[in-house]
Amino acid sequence: MMFQGDYTAHFRAQLNRLKTENRYRHFVELERIVGRHPVALRHHNGAAQEVTVWCSNDYLGMGQHPDVIAAMRAAAAAGGTGAGGTRNISGTSHALVSLEDELAALHGKERALTFTSGYVANEASLSALVAQLLDVLILSDEMNHASIISGIKLSRAEKAIFRHNDVAHLEELLAAQPNDRPKIIVFESVYSMDGDTSPIAEIAALARRYNALTYLDEVHAVGMYGAEGGGIAQMRGLDDGIDIIQGTLGKAFGAGGGYIAASDVICDTVRSNGSGFIFTTALPPAVAAAAHAAVRHLRLNDTLRAAQQRQASRLKDGAHAAGIPILEGDTHIVPVMVGDAAATMRICQLLLDEHGIYVQPINYPTVPRGTERLRLTPGPYHTDEMVDRLVGALRSVMDRVADEGVAAQIAE
Repeated sequence: MMFQGDYTAHFRAQLNRLKTENRYRHFVELERIVGRHPVALRHHNGAAQEVTVWCSNDYLGMGQHPDVIAAMRAAAAAGGTGAGGTRNISGTSHALVSLEDELAALHGKERALTFTSGYVANEASLSALVAQLLDVLILSDEMNHASIISGIKLSRAEKAIFRHNDVAHLEELLAAQPNDRPKIIVFESVYSMDGDTSPIAEIAALARRYNALTYLDEVHAVGMYGAEGGGIAQMRGLDDGIDIIQGTLGKAFGAGGGYIAASDVICDTVRSNGSGFIFTTALPPAVAAAAHAAVRHLRLNDTLRAAQQRQASRLKDGAHAAGIPILEGDTHIVPVMVGDAAATMRICQLLLDEHGIYVQPINYPTVPRGTERLRLTPGPYHTDEMVDRLVGALRSVMDRVADEGVAAQIAE
């Protein structure tokens, strides 16, 4: 659309286009309730409605755990609410250093480095590492998520995209490069839109063979997999074979922030060169203390991990029995395939308004057109009754939307 000189009209037209294409993001106002996760209050038209949340990334409910809340309260009471500045100026708190020590131990690495979010962790780390390597090539899985893509773009390095989880294609790209050319393979352990996992061992072996660094994004796995919650690499005994593990503190750990865990020299390189780290106010001590409490708890206790896996299996079994089309995967993420943006939005609205079930539609550009879906994230606090009620409501609503003719692609 050509710009005609009226900024407001131009921006409004762009927003209207998103609405026409059913890609406009509608925010639902929710109030989480400590002790009742995954139940929340929906505030709408001056009224409050209890809803069951099925798309939270607080995968294990650690955001309501008594130890985590107590740690945040105590740290805020002792040191206040803010960080005081960037890490260099006045933001390197004792709580933050203690958290980084815990994260390094979690992943069996020499050091960890925290950031204000997982997104910033990827942007700052990838761009900082690339800046120190002459003529580096980044090899990226085609399904890597937005923060990785942003970090690669910010680095301005040459990139090569390999087909999703295709080890043969990755090797073909590696073999075409001189062995002494710097290379970084960037991939995820759990792909959050499909719920599948990567062939970590095979990729790590290729990296050793072709002299490449490995950068593994574990944001949808830390806390939930491995003996101590270190992620898929830990679960498969592959921590040592990965150079840089990136994670988040805002999903299964229930707090906020992101991090990398790696060798001392790699973390120091990012600390010294990553603009997203250097020029950003540090995590507040209270947030760091809450995250630390969550990491420590999940390292010592696997009860929530086991319960989550049980409920994920129950939901998948129920969906199969009801004929609900889901993508097969070996993780806690259950994608329900719809294949049409309008139908996906309609299904979500009916679930919310008539069944008190909250799940957000996943449309383009998060997923390719024609693969629109719901992304369900069962957790340890979803009861059997909640699971069964979701399956029944989802089957009923999908049938109704199909009968309405909103989308022919909806599975019968």
